[in-house]
Amino acid sequence: MTTKTDRTHHTERTDRTGRGDLTVLRDALGALKDREEIAERLLDSSAKHSFDPDRELDWDAPPIDGKYYWPPELLSLYDTPLWKKMGEEQRIDLSRHEAAALASLGIWFEIILMQLMVRHIYDKSLTSNHVRYALTEIADECRHSMMFARMIKKSDVPAYPVSRANHNLARILKTISTTPGSFACTLLGEEVLDWMQRLTFPDERIQPLVRGVTRIHVIEEARHVRYAREELRRQMLTAPRWEQELTRISCGEAARVFSLAFVNPQVYDNIGLDRREAVAQVKASGHRREVMQTGAKRLTDFLDDIGILRGVGRRLWQSSGLLA
Repeated sequence: MTTKTDRTHHTERTDRTGRGDLTVLRDALGALKDREEIAERLLDSSAKHSFDPDRELDWDAPPIDGKYYWPPELLSLYDTPLWKKMGEEQRIDLSRHEAAALASLGIWFEIILMQLMVRHIYDKSLTSNHVRYALTEIADECRHSMMFARMIKKSDVPAYPVSRANHNLARILKTISTTPGSFACTLLGEEVLDWMQRLTFPDERIQPLVRGVTRIHVIEEARHVRYAREELRRQMLTAPRWEQELTRISCGEAARVFSLAFVNPQVYDNIGLDRREAVAQVKASGHRREVMQTGAKRLTDFLDDIGILRGVGRRLWQSSGLLA
């Protein structure tokens, strides 16, 4: 019996001059598009749809009383016994701190991503569209990190760095990550948060500044996701077998670390809740598990299609709670 990944293969096509020297890469999702053509389209889109958050957003406007900073249904404690005991004011305060914690997580991840991206292009043609777009994406991520940091300060809450253990695990990941592993981790960091932000920016219950920040991020991250998906498909077809297997394992471990980092227990201390009780209720929450798996589903379906969710890597994804 053949599987999706068994059907992966290369074919040859002739270019306009009749030479049969252009290899078409094909996986379970179909033929890959030309790398330079994709980058050219993304560069055109970047020229038309990029934003300067310092000018685009009204940073001086005061917060609006009674509005959340993150959709209630996406908060870690939603629908738990603790949530049902909390008053509206404390729920809004939870949203303010969790939005800051997620923004802090986003900054941490984008700094990792920028380092991986620079490493990817280090030995590639500096005049290629592929490298030009990578540099454009790095510039986007710089603006996003500054935007998130400014939103945290504007929300009058502390930044929430990840745990020291996760911080140091990321150092190891950056050192050993394969090229396909780097793009798999890029998608892990971008797609779950992107799903949440797509629910946030149109939600009129949410503070206007937060809606503006998430709108900018969603529009610009759509290009980043396209770039990473296409490159990950290419890498998984061309990398040696050992590198493919290491990618599956490192990606699964990154999923485990990332899912843990999605909840920062310091948030509960800062809004007057018992940390141990709150963490235990989040772990036991069926709603929370469904939110995280739904947010990751588009990504896990894609990774499954291209042969990443196999063996030890798949089991690590399941242990992360992001894959049923």
